[in-house]
Amino acid sequence: MTARSFHRHAIAGLLCAVLLLAGCGGEPEYTAHDIAGVMPDLAFELTDDQGETVTEADYDGRLKLLFFGYTNCPDICPATMSRIRAALGGLDEDVRDDVDVLFLSVDPERDTPKRLEQYTSSFGDAFVGLTGNQDQLKTLTKRYRVTYGYGEPNDNGFYLVSHSSAIFVFGPEGRSRLLVNQTETVDELTADLQKLLANLG
Repeated sequence: MTARSFHRHAIAGLLCAVLLLAGCGGEPEYTAHDIAGVMPDLAFELTDDQGETVTEADYDGRLKLLFFGYTNCPDICPATMSRIRAALGGLDEDVRDDVDVLFLSVDPERDTPKRLEQYTSSFGDAFVGLTGNQDQLKTLTKRYRVTYGYGEPNDNGFYLVSHSSAIFVFGPEGRSRLLVNQTETVDELTADLQKLLANLG
């Protein structure tokens, strides 16, 4: 199975699980899938792009977008990060600072804190790089029903990493709110974030 095919199957399976758990609940309020009360709240202990140990509490009081990936990703990651950056650009300036984008690398062997900081800083101040050891990563990916895996290295030692392409959105207190897939447009994501941010106060 190719990396792109893996992404499609992984997100399809995740969305099916969410919809089965959520059941039928009338007209959706958001373009994204509403996962409030369906997926667990945000909880982790990881290392940030400054080399510091952080937990979910370090990001309390702000909207949080969590995306799993890695800095050597050739397609899904840069495209998704650019889409998030564009969506944040559509927010009013007075609320834009109330959003953190947590880019969680599932490739800790190559993605050191320094490498993560270089990568995330190219997308803007709202982007934070996170990673952890394999036990920490497996605990967190299992919590959100996603997987990752490593391809065979080529002659130069380069390898691809399969991972989820979903964006998880959590409220200011870390409660699960939305699951954004790759079909949601920039404008739709901006509108969803505006609705959530309107309820921060």
